[in-house]
Amino acid sequence: MKKIVLFVLTFAPCMCFAQEEVKVTITDALALKTLSISYEHYATEQTSIGISGLFNFEGKNSDFRYNEDRMYTAFVRHYFSPQNVWNFFGELFFAYNLGTDETHGIITEYSDGALGLALGYKYISSGGFTVDIYGGMGRNLFGNDSPIIVPRAGVGIGFQL
Repeated sequence: MKKIVLFVLTFAPCMCFAQEEVKVTITDALALKTLSISYEHYATEQTSIGISGLFNFEGKNSDFRYNEDRMYTAFVRHYFSPQNVWNFFGELFFAYNLGTDETHGIITEYSDGALGLALGYKYISSGGFTVDIYGGMGRNLFGNDSPIIVPRAGVGIGFQL
């Protein structure tokens, strides 16, 4: 019972603003045969929380591809002004990533968690269409077989619900 009360008291203020957004990272889809979709919930005018999933369909023999086959990312964004047109933001994220790594001809599968930071700009039209441009990186924390750096970059297009 105490856990339920604590949960409600923690997240109830976040639900008051209740603006939501769904988006696709278009650069991943066009350049890397990777699907990256995100959901973002605005807790206040300047703070949001979200989750995104990245699914890599690029072949293992490709010249350039993400190391990660799948990545699930939880993030918190802080927008530095309440303005609704172009807005600069900072992001803290945790990414659970799975993939394969080839070192010295040895292929190993890995799963790891990365903590990282990103920066970006977001455009929000009066009709709810959004474009965000962001870039950052994280560091895998737990595994020995995983790559050290995890990228977080792209151009996302979406719509506020």
